[in-house]
Amino acid sequence: MMDAGLITGAAVAVAGKTIAAVGPVAELERRYPLAERVDCSGMLLTPGLVDSHTHAVFGRPRYEEQELRAAGVGYMEIARRGGGIHSSVADLRSREEDDLYQLALLRVKRLTSYGSTTIEIKSGYGLSVEDELKSLRVIARLQSATPARLVPTWLGAHEIPLEYRASPGQRRDYIGLLLNELLPIVARERLALFADVFCEPGVFTLDETREILDASRAAGLGIKLHADELEPYGGAELAVDLRATSADHLAAVSVPGIAALAGSDTVATLLPGTMLFLGRQAQAPARAMIDGGAAVAIATDFNPGTSPTFNFPLILTLAVSQLRMAVAEAILASTVNGAAALGLSDRVGQLAPGYSADIALWEATDVREIPYWYGDRRCMGTWARGKPCHGRELPGNLPPSG
Repeated sequence: MMDAGLITGAAVAVAGKTIAAVGPVAELERRYPLAERVDCSGMLLTPGLVDSHTHAVFGRPRYEEQELRAAGVGYMEIARRGGGIHSSVADLRSREEDDLYQLALLRVKRLTSYGSTTIEIKSGYGLSVEDELKSLRVIARLQSATPARLVPTWLGAHEIPLEYRASPGQRRDYIGLLLNELLPIVARERLALFADVFCEPGVFTLDETREILDASRAAGLGIKLHADELEPYGGAELAVDLRATSADHLAAVSVPGIAALAGSDTVATLLPGTMLFLGRQAQAPARAMIDGGAAVAIATDFNPGTSPTFNFPLILTLAVSQLRMAVAEAILASTVNGAAALGLSDRVGQLAPGYSADIALWEATDVREIPYWYGDRRCMGTWARGKPCHGRELPGNLPPSG
């Protein structure tokens, strides 16, 4: 992960939706004399960033919880009071699909304005058959409204809804609803590519997680886990045992969990913005994972309660300053390995012939500037599959176009 393959004086030739060639500017100008040009002189091109973990379909923000945490109220206590995920569930259930779509569309546009061209979006604030399907159908509508590549993930197992908490039997009833009513519809209508479970003490147990993900895989979905976010619970080990595509969060992963990830193909997706916003001192042990041989990705975890940021470059800043990653490691974690965390590494995350023409243009001359100017939006343009997602007027040049 220390070699990001940096080259200078290069151009990228795009044909349709894919990259045709990468090489010296003069050489590509000779090969493609009639091509439309975007002059990127003095700036930096990277693969479009791959945000492999977001919760972008929700209604109102939860800004009041930030103050509660500052006053010492913990994550689980906020949830017990009806806040947290339950607050977002109540709000989403009250909204029409069109309302959620319009809110989410604006958010996707903002995410692309910070360099992201591939964005995973989870459901998980519905927690009923009707409202989970509503959320997933919003994601399907979003894909037709943006060139950005959206990856839908079903997170019906985000929490046990309040109406199923009166008894252990009701808890089993909710899992039965997920497996027997909701999952068949999700699979039949192809509303999701992945299933995810929040595997954490007080949420879903290891056995429940295994049951839900086994059924999801049998239904044709890829599988992912929210694992070891708040406590070392064995989620990473379970993810490896299940051959999950990724295990996400991992701020409290154990030493055996790190070892398991290092010996597997499961990508460790780290979300440093979440721990920053929660005010927690401990970040995921990225250095131990990378040094041990694990594949590490980073993502925003964009959501209304614990990581309300569109700013992927800020996550790169945290990767360097908080996770102690080298810049090359952070860039690869947000491109190549982010793609692997979504099963897309054969077509996304690299500027290479045959790969999707997903490109970000930066007001920078050195890749180290992206995490250095922290909080600043240096992204001048993004293209996904050869089409413009976002463009800011370039000094002395035309706005980016396809």
